[in-house]
Amino acid sequence: MSYNMHILVCGGTGCQASSSKTIISRMNEYLKEKNLDKEVQVIATGCFGFCEQGPIVKIMPDNTFYTQVKPDDTEEIINEHIIKGRKVSRLLYKEPEHHNPVSDSKHIEFYKKQLRIALRNCGFIDPENIEEYIAREGYTALAKCLTEMTPQEVINEIKLSGLRGRGGGGFPTGLKWEFASKYVADQKFVVCNADEGDPGAFMDRSIMEGDPHSIVEAMAICGYSIGANKGLVYIRAEYPLAIKRLRIAIKQAEDYGLLGENIFGTGFGFTIEIRYGAGAFVCGEETALIHSMEGHRGEPTTKPPFPAESGYLNKPTNVNNVETFANVPVILNKGAKWFASIGTEGSKGTKVFALAGKINNVGLIEVPMGTTLREVIYEIGGGIKNGKKFKAVQTGGPSGGCLTETHLDTPIDFDNLIKVGSMMGSGGMIVMDESDCMVAVAKFYLDFIVEESCGKCTPCRVGNKRLYEILSKITEGKGTMEDLDNLRNLSHVIKDTALCGLGQTSPNPILSTIDNFYDEFVAHIRDHRCPAGKCKALLTYHIDSQLCIGCTLCARNCPTNAIAGERKSPHFIDTEKCIKCGTCIDKCKFNAISIR
Repeated sequence: MSYNMHILVCGGTGCQASSSKTIISRMNEYLKEKNLDKEVQVIATGCFGFCEQGPIVKIMPDNTFYTQVKPDDTEEIINEHIIKGRKVSRLLYKEPEHHNPVSDSKHIEFYKKQLRIALRNCGFIDPENIEEYIAREGYTALAKCLTEMTPQEVINEIKLSGLRGRGGGGFPTGLKWEFASKYVADQKFVVCNADEGDPGAFMDRSIMEGDPHSIVEAMAICGYSIGANKGLVYIRAEYPLAIKRLRIAIKQAEDYGLLGENIFGTGFGFTIEIRYGAGAFVCGEETALIHSMEGHRGEPTTKPPFPAESGYLNKPTNVNNVETFANVPVILNKGAKWFASIGTEGSKGTKVFALAGKINNVGLIEVPMGTTLREVIYEIGGGIKNGKKFKAVQTGGPSGGCLTETHLDTPIDFDNLIKVGSMMGSGGMIVMDESDCMVAVAKFYLDFIVEESCGKCTPCRVGNKRLYEILSKITEGKGTMEDLDNLRNLSHVIKDTALCGLGQTSPNPILSTIDNFYDEFVAHIRDHRCPAGKCKALLTYHIDSQLCIGCTLCARNCPTNAIAGERKSPHFIDTEKCIKCGTCIDKCKFNAISIR
């Protein structure tokens, strides 16, 4: 059926949580009521990326971009825009600086410096319709490989592109494929690592929700190049929408003869199965992931042998993550030289980041390698929320480090981030402002690591627990200067002796925060003070007798009855009873209560 107009509605997990499914349902009902359902089609797409402004509705072909749409807005959009041809200006995005409405996403600052390769189809197609994927060059790369290229030629093209693993390791993808291709076995496997576990990360999930066929196609291409006929997607069960759309994509590809036996009549066959994980962070490490798929505990093993030699069921296995695979069809369609022309000398192409934290434009972004942290935070991200001062940015999740204002002009790539004490990781990027306590931030990441450690090796199992205990002492005002030396020394021991990447990188948040925020640690230890006012054990609530008028509002709302005083007379706080919940500050209308 041919439609005159299309209404694209974000159908990613975030927007679904904000009622985008209801928006779609109401639009379909109202279009039918107006006898427009044969002329206008409503499509649930993947993530547009601009999560801060979701749910997003895009009208095509005029490319009008509506933000923060609610179910009650649907009739107005159809009446005004679809029927009368007038844009609903109140729903257009307004740049914070000049407040002028922007109707086309191409002119929104959030998108201007982005280059979408892995995310090329997210927000543009119905991820549950294979024909829409095919219409955007879908499966042409697979056809090209099977009918025009030898397996080695495919590998050479990936090598020439300079594509490196986007899951955190940054190992050259083509070289990895070549290793797996050289081992002779009666069975080989291609594994897609979709076990995305970094706090604040949602890159891989969004790609699978918005463009699952790109993963299916890339896995088949990899299978052809290394001599494998079986693919496995290891995905955490916490991603129900991604699983649903991936299952649909696999079934559709089978129905179209793009998976299964004798694909394109070439004699090559490839099938894909989905395996579920229980959300263990350590299973992002490829050997732990493989053990989990085999039904064993998700624990890493020493290498060699690498999975390319002995992986799943002791057979040669190639493991890449979702984002890495998402780049493969484009490289083969547009050419390795095109891809290699983007990025930096040692890091080619683009990188997807989940931009989160104290930033105005929370969302999913994709930028060329070499884009600076300043450009990401202040131009794409729109700066810090509520006009507060930037303090730090954590890249690489629990494995990365906290970078400061002095690092903002660092070009983002694998090597530069390591040089300044952090790492790329899988692409989490959490921004912090002046109200964040960096000691508490380091403690938060260590808490996560201790919880997620598989416990197999002593440095990670015991060492990180000791690091967490020392940080707890410091945040409680019981630390000593010797503790800082112990944190540093133990961190280096763990980095040198832990079994896998989780343990080896776990001290990074501690080492980077000590290096970059040493004075903040000293304030906690020597002055028994948390400069950011976050560590409860170091806080004291005080009522200024000059400002307090005795309205009793704070006393009436205090959950522990820690505030006393006569009506119309200054009140005081019993520090023994005070649990430092902050209720009194929230309720006081005269700014009479402060934290010391």
